[in-house]
Amino acid sequence: MTMTDPIADLLTQIRNAVAARHESVDVPASKMKLEIVRILKEEGFIESYALARDNRQGTIRIVLRYTSGKQPVIGTLNRVSRPGCRVYADRTEIPSILGGLGLCILSTSRGILTGEQARQQGVGGEVLCSVS
Repeated sequence: MTMTDPIADLLTQIRNAVAARHESVDVPASKMKLEIVRILKEEGFIESYALARDNRQGTIRIVLRYTSGKQPVIGTLNRVSRPGCRVYADRTEIPSILGGLGLCILSTSRGILTGEQARQQGVGGEVLCSVS
């Protein structure tokens, strides 16, 4: 039996596009992927994103962000909780990434939030990924 992890696939496609210095990357759409990409945009890790609808699930086009020296803004992009090993964090145990310079993305009872937003709202949840 094969299991797929769509969030890990999203993060891998972004990592590969950044490593190859691509301007943008297209990924299959889902509600959770859209929320993760929205947070990456709000936090300044990507330039923009757009949802292209079709008769099936649609596609998200992610425009990657680079510095003036053509260095990628995204340094590391890691999946924390996996289907085989879920990682949960209580509201007091939400990890701090690079002393606050990076961010972790959580799936909470109030939706997909950054670690800082989850701390402010006093909720914990499943730690999906970390970005720095």
